[in-house]
Amino acid sequence: MKIRARHQLRKSQSKDMIHKIGELFTDANVILANKKFEIAVTDEYELLLVDSEPLFFIMDGEPFFTVKGALKLKPDKKVVTVDAGAIPFVVKGADVMKPGIVSADPGIAEGDLVIVIEETHGKALAVGRALVPGDQMTEGGGKAIRTVHIVGDKLWNMTV
Repeated sequence: MKIRARHQLRKSQSKDMIHKIGELFTDANVILANKKFEIAVTDEYELLLVDSEPLFFIMDGEPFFTVKGALKLKPDKKVVTVDAGAIPFVVKGADVMKPGIVSADPGIAEGDLVIVIEETHGKALAVGRALVPGDQMTEGGGKAIRTVHIVGDKLWNMTV
């Protein structure tokens, strides 16, 4: 995956991004202050680089964590935890089924982007779009999350 365009954000644009990220990540103002923000455009993604690392991608005009960003910053919102039995399927790109979900942020709404983490070590495995609200993810059967980005995919392996 090649970067077609890349530009640095102005200070006011960086503050706006930090504000948007703050809705996903409580410590955004502290951890991301004084970092260099850039937008990089590839054939498939629009990325938000923080100090040249692809920690966020832009979907529907809003920044959201990449798996690398979730591993580095350990967000506390929009998180879904899966059990050990679901891990082999999730890392291969399968959608997340309700029986594999241990817990989910009750603030997740249908259509939100979410971070899928594993139960034992709390490591991020994937990013996906919620098909049901967070409070319904542990009830019954069926798909709960459509996977968008996983560990080991093109975005994960991209070098900047």
